[in-house]
Amino acid sequence: MQPSSILCRAQESMQRTRSANALLANVRNVADKAAAAWAEEALIAEQREHRQARTRDVAANLLDEKRRLRSLGDLAFNENPDRGQAAW
Repeated sequence: MQPSSILCRAQESMQRTRSANALLANVRNVADKAAAAWAEEALIAEQREHRQARTRDVAANLLDEKRRLRSLGDLAFNENPDRGQAAW
């Protein structure tokens, strides 16, 4: 399972709050490192989500083009695309 960028940002925020409220230095250090790791993971998740959105857009555009060509029927693949357009 890949975490979403929203989950990563929430975890990062939680770790930063934990670090700010910690009394012990080692707890702060661990929370700071965890926050940095979650921030890095959030960047990776945002890139992945952006890439997936672009892929969905391209696929949708290809499907629309395929439907448009299918609606033209045989005329889309005819060597003479104007054939059948003239009114007799």
